[in-house]
Amino acid sequence: MTNAIELEERRLAGIESIEQYPSFHERHRVFPAIFENRAHRRIIDLSAGVGIVGERIKNGYPAEIVCNDIAPTALRILRGLGLQTVSFDLDDEQTCYPFEDGAFDAAISLATIEHLLHPDHFLREVGRILSDEGYLYISTPNYASILYLPRLVLRGETFHNPLSKNERTRYEFYGHVRYFTYKTLREYVSSFGFGLQAVYLPVPQGSTHFKNLLARSRPRALLYRRLLIWMYRLLSPRWAPEPVLCFQKGLASGHGRVRKVLL
Repeated sequence: MTNAIELEERRLAGIESIEQYPSFHERHRVFPAIFENRAHRRIIDLSAGVGIVGERIKNGYPAEIVCNDIAPTALRILRGLGLQTVSFDLDDEQTCYPFEDGAFDAAISLATIEHLLHPDHFLREVGRILSDEGYLYISTPNYASILYLPRLVLRGETFHNPLSKNERTRYEFYGHVRYFTYKTLREYVSSFGFGLQAVYLPVPQGSTHFKNLLARSRPRALLYRRLLIWMYRLLSPRWAPEPVLCFQKGLASGHGRVRKVLL
């Protein structure tokens, strides 16, 4: 836990507000639209970071939102946004999460499970604190994606380079301890009593990465966006770089086609 906090604090060094956060992702943007008509009443955001998703839900969705994190900087920013916070270690397999059974009807886990040494404990506890038929919205980098494969196959490089000049890829090298694909995440989460209900594919629109592409070359950015939309519509979600999977607790797990939604 101490190492995780130190790593996260280095990543957040110099950031005092949500406006200064340099890594807004499309997975953040799709909330709360991703909830569709499910009428959630109480939601927990697990490893909420600086509160990008929490604030969007607080300001745009009629439900109680509770944000979990362990990094002091993240907690300070979350509280400054007026978000309800709770701090506990998701990866302590000796300790239950500090909630009663069925305390929430939805849980959010974005780019978190790949950081955990004990993902079995994490998914068991998420299942416990979710109500019957509660929902889990989860995402993680899909390392079988078309966007990840060229570096591995053509250049023989690892997914994250500890010697890179890019701060983000160095952070991910030290922070990521699991490497999922769409298929392995789907099957793994399903083995804990969840059934996949839908897959959400966030198209390039408002992320920091896409805005940087627009600033460098608008035609190239728009072409990139069009190509990804085409890929998402025609191909399986297994090729998407970071789909958001919506699981329902107690839903029978299937292995056929699943509802695919572009947001």
